Amino acid sequence: MLSLLPNVAPDRPVRVLCLGAHADDIEIGCGGTVLSLTEALRNVAVDWVVFSATPERAREARASADAFLAAAKEKTVVVQSFRDGFFPYVGGEIKEEFERLKRACAPDLILTHYRHDLHQDHRLISELTWNTFRHHLILEYEIPKYDGDLGAPNLFVPLEESTCQRKTDYILEHFRSQGERSWFSREVFNAILRLRGLEAGSPTTLAEGFYCRKAVLGMEAR
Repeated sequence: MLSLLPNVAPDRPVRVLCLGAHADDIEIGCGGTVLSLTEALRNVAVDWVVFSATPERAREARASADAFLAAAKEKTVVVQSFRDGFFPYVGGEIKEEFERLKRACAPDLILTHYRHDLHQDHRLISELTWNTFRHHLILEYEIPKYDGDLGAPNLFVPLEESTCQRKTDYILEHFRSQGERSWFSREVFNAILRLRGLEAGSPTTLAEGFYCRKAVLGMEAR
């Protein structure tokens, strides 16, 4: 098994761009990885962008981001208000936001939605990520949902049980507006972590899965 980490000079932080169509997407898809990365490396700067949130959901999203990014050396949290479910119809406006992001940050790692996600908002964010960022390490995370569109990830991040516990606790604590939804449960969140842990051969039996569509194997002399 190979470990994959951005090759970053020691005098600057690892820069991570987290993209989520809706409040709670980033947390559900890659919250454990964000917790582990910021706590293990310490010198991590995170740009956290949520594209759709009502005023209530925006408050939840900001509080949740603060919890997940507590160990980050730097953080920028942006919460937009594009209409949930209508992203393909306002794609030009969302594309403009991506162009702003391209000018504002130079990430070493981008975490975004899975390209084959059946939710149209998720899929557009994935498409625009690849359209905008051409020379970056991009990992696509997955969201369990009614559509049954889970695939076969080809990259895994093993997670400690305590990290998974905090991930789920933070989600349930900060997104109370979603409490009545059938998919919003500790059992669902833990199930996908356990399944990906099995597939990854994780020593803790827990992991998050990602899709890595492109990666370059560098052979620079040391």
